[in-house]
Amino acid sequence: MTTEEVILKTNDIDRILTRMTHEILEKHRGVENLVLIGIRTGGVFLANRIKAKILGIEGADVPRGDLDITLYRDDWTRISDHPVVQKTHLPFSLDGKQVVLVDDVLFTGRTVRAAMDALIDFGRPDRIELAVLVDRGHRELPIQANYVGKHMETIHDTMVNVYLKEKAGRDEVAVSAQ
Repeated sequence: MTTEEVILKTNDIDRILTRMTHEILEKHRGVENLVLIGIRTGGVFLANRIKAKILGIEGADVPRGDLDITLYRDDWTRISDHPVVQKTHLPFSLDGKQVVLVDDVLFTGRTVRAAMDALIDFGRPDRIELAVLVDRGHRELPIQANYVGKHMETIHDTMVNVYLKEKAGRDEVAVSAQ
């Protein structure tokens, strides 16, 4: 039997994204050369929200892209014989940019490694940073987020489920034990 406990609700997620946006703006001292890239799928929705918050705070429309990392994963053959590749959309050059990769959950670090491999195929940014809603620990690779919404140590078999209104119709982060 699987049980699920909600640990973040709509207001929590909004508050966290506001804080993370301010941290990004403070570190970058504005938006010059800043681009946001959401890792499909949850990261795309979160990057859209951060972009909207930057527009509201700074009045600046930061470039934003979507990155599909399916074929860059080191485990894609284990996931499926027929991986579903979605669209990567980067309507700007990455050369010389300050890239903030956005994802929903940081776990082993393998998704982020794949995302960095994919990004390098599109250009040479000056810097790549990582913003995640939840960092749950258990790294297999030496990867660390620059901007973290919530640190949450979990046991390895626990699932962290991020439900976002753009896809799930609600904003919640829940932990489920197997």
